[in-house]
Amino acid sequence: MAHLDIQDGPRIEHRPERPTLGIRLVTPFRGMLAVRDSLIDELAQWLDEHGVEPGGPFFLRLHAVDMAGDMDIEVGVLDTTAADSSADRVREGSAPAGDYALLAYRGSSMQANKALLAWAPEQGRRFDADPKTGAWAGRFEILRTDARIERRKTRWIVELAFLLEPGH
Repeated sequence: MAHLDIQDGPRIEHRPERPTLGIRLVTPFRGMLAVRDSLIDELAQWLDEHGVEPGGPFFLRLHAVDMAGDMDIEVGVLDTTAADSSADRVREGSAPAGDYALLAYRGSSMQANKALLAWAPEQGRRFDADPKTGAWAGRFEILRTDARIERRKTRWIVELAFLLEPGH
């Protein structure tokens, strides 16, 4: 089993809405991380070609989770907008405001996800997600390490940021 090195959290933090630029698509769970890596490269190239400086880190957003089937994912950049991305695969969007359960780690993504998914309910909080459809209002894996510079994934620090239901 891969090692999990927790860097920060788990904790809850309120975050404002943040603008994003990203590429969204549906892909099978198996092979999803290779698709993520390819999309990071594609988005980085698009940013360079369009002279857009990322205002924040790259992220993987899971819009819908079905580990037995297809995943609705987006690879993007936080705090970034473009003058015009309407003709491209790259689209403007936003990370919603609200309370997020956070956990930053290096190592085993599976262990980190399981830990955060178990922790929030222990705090009396529920995720803003639909268990029937697998849809999430905000489920992010934010790369604190710049994947364009550090290619070794075992060295990446990743922040899980899962939106919680409001009102608690």
